[in-house]
Amino acid sequence: MKYGIIGAGYFGREFARILNAMPGATLTSVYSPSDASDLIRESGGTQAPSIDALVNAVDAVIIASPNHAHRDPAVAAARAGKHVFCEKPVALTYDDCDVMIGAAEEAGTLFLAGHVLHFMPGLQRAGDLVRAGAIGEPIVGRTARTGWEDGSAAPTWKKTRALSGGHLFHHIHELDILQAFLGPATTVTMTGGGAPQAGPRIGDEDAILLATATFARDRYATMEWGSVFRRPEHSIIVQGSEGHLTVDLQDVGVTLQRANGVERFPLHSAAEVDQERTRDNRAVTHGSGVTYGDPTVRPPRWLREAMRAELAYFDGVASGARAVDPRLSALTDGSAARASIATAEAMMLALRLQRTVSVSEITGGGAQATA
Repeated sequence: MKYGIIGAGYFGREFARILNAMPGATLTSVYSPSDASDLIRESGGTQAPSIDALVNAVDAVIIASPNHAHRDPAVAAARAGKHVFCEKPVALTYDDCDVMIGAAEEAGTLFLAGHVLHFMPGLQRAGDLVRAGAIGEPIVGRTARTGWEDGSAAPTWKKTRALSGGHLFHHIHELDILQAFLGPATTVTMTGGGAPQAGPRIGDEDAILLATATFARDRYATMEWGSVFRRPEHSIIVQGSEGHLTVDLQDVGVTLQRANGVERFPLHSAAEVDQERTRDNRAVTHGSGVTYGDPTVRPPRWLREAMRAELAYFDGVASGARAVDPRLSALTDGSAARASIATAEAMMLALRLQRTVSVSEITGGGAQATA
């Protein structure tokens, strides 16, 4: 498989390293509107003069560019008959996401969304347990991805809402996993905004976002994001009729509690990797929930492991060497990513209009989005 990478930042550089170590994969071409020389110098490949030149030179495309710039290369790759791996969030609007997935469906090519949490062993096991009824019937979920930023760092594209989508879109992992556990949200509300009493923020994204969601079968959830939380929290919790499950990404590990006892198991490949991530979390004041990758620094071991697993899965399915994992089918055809974007866009509409919004208003099956 010949690969092209679009984007030479934090994730693009690590994907290049992974490809170089992956049997049967070759990094052929790189495109970046800025400088890709560091990636090429370390990992090889040639710099393509355009997106079209890149997609015509490869079998599969990895899109790791800023969030707002995913649609055009994904569509170009699909129309050229190439498989697409697209980093999250795959788009900043439901319509863009739908066009991207539709192009892949029409071309018969693979479209895998880079929702990397699905490739952490403990989270895969957590999903298996919930689906098998280990906590009974799921009733209510809660996610939190919060921490503190002092406003001293220079804003990057990741802190500019028009480019990243802000906390909700750039940190869409927790919403995605919650919907994997509970099903797609049907209605949402959200409040939040700035927090001037906490001092200046970095960029223009909202400092606080507090959301609620309802789901079919009388299921509910609350979600939090933000950068003015002195007590950082990063977790996904599902409460059921017979127990509860907590995925803790701050004090890292997974806990299943039922009437017959408590079981704790690693989120990552081994307990020592969880402990390493926990130590890293404690070494900073802001908390893991508001961490952003620095292109000059290599990702930590826990993230490299998950990235290797997701790219190996993509390569296997794209090359025909392995079948689609049924647990990952909604991720593999893009439908899980589309559902996450639909819910996130509904939340932003609810924040703007200050009312409950049906997700069908975004997907085209509901009332007009008016106040």
